[in-house]
Formats: sequence, structure tokens, C-alpha cells
Amino acid sequence: MNTVQPIRDMEKLERIIEFFKKQSERNYVMFMIGIYTGLRISDILDLRVKDVKGHHISIREIKTGKEKRFIIIPPLRRILNGYISGREDNEYLIKSRNGENKPIHRSTAYRILNEAARQVNLKEIGTHTLRKTFGYHFYQSTKDVALLQSLFNHDSPKVTLRYIGVNQDTLDKAMMRFRYNFKN
Repeated sequence: MNTVQPIRDMEKLERIIEFFKKQSERNYVMFMIGIYTGLRISDILDLRVKDVKGHHISIREIKTGKEKRFIIIPPLRRILNGYISGREDNEYLIKSRNGENKPIHRSTAYRILNEAARQVNLKEIGTHTLRKTFGYHFYQSTKDVALLQSLFNHDSPKVTLRYIGVNQDTLDKAMMRFRYNFKN
């Protein structure tokens, strides 16, 4: 199984956002929900218009069955307001073009993300990349691993840091600084 990584590079993150803005409003919204909430792709695909009308996204996580509430921060609120305008409450946000009111499949989300990744020459991308990208940048901004651990429902801070790639970053930086002090 391939390990996916967060999108650490802000320039590449911005380029992917621009790609989605031009390519598809639906795909853009899916991506933005992922990087602004840290929801799993299965939970994003299960969202309906009524789920994002308030100040919070309230869901029962598909994987854990737990109730969770995620605040919709202003940049995401602006995106969602325009996107859901005129849509029915029961309509899926990330709706398939095939059939009536069905969400896209996880495999379709994977293909969408990989197409964008190819545009900016990113490797190790998958559906968890959205969640990991949120976690990575949230941690870089707050340095609050305990809060992120709680949000992700992880067993330990160590698991959370490994999941978002911070441990690998730290190891890579340490290796780059490593030198022998030979006298020759």
C-alpha cells in the first residue's frame, strides 16, 4: 500500500487550488472542504447541502460512527455559500454526473486528486492527502498536537505527528544537518 503525504508546499497547494477553480466548481469545493476541515473523503462525499448551511458541519463519521462538529471558517463559508445557492437541502454536495442525486465514488475522488497532482508534479497523493494537508498546516500554525490528535481521534500525539508527516520532516532536516567532523 502506498503512503500518501500532505501537500506541504504552499506554492503547489495554491497551484492545485487554481487548477480546481478553472477545472470544476464541484472538485474545487471537495478539495477546499478537505483542506479546511480535515474530514475523511468518505465523510466529505456523504455531505448534503443541509449539512453545510449553519456555522458548523455536524456529521456522524462513517469510519468511527462518532458524532463530530466542525466549524465552517469564513474562507470556506464564502465558497460554500456560492456553491449551495439555489440547491435543495437533500442534494449531495459532491454530486456525480451519473444518475440522480448520488455522490461521486471514492475512486473518482482519487482520480480527480491525482489529475491535479500531476499538474504540479506531486507524488504520493491520495484521498487522505486532503486530511493530512489540513493536519500538517493546522499543526504548523498552532503547534497544538493535542487538539489535532483529538480532532483526528488518534491514540497518541506520536501517531498524529507521524500521520501528518511532521516526524518525517524533522528526520529529513536532521539528516541534512548531519556531518562528520573529520580532521582531513
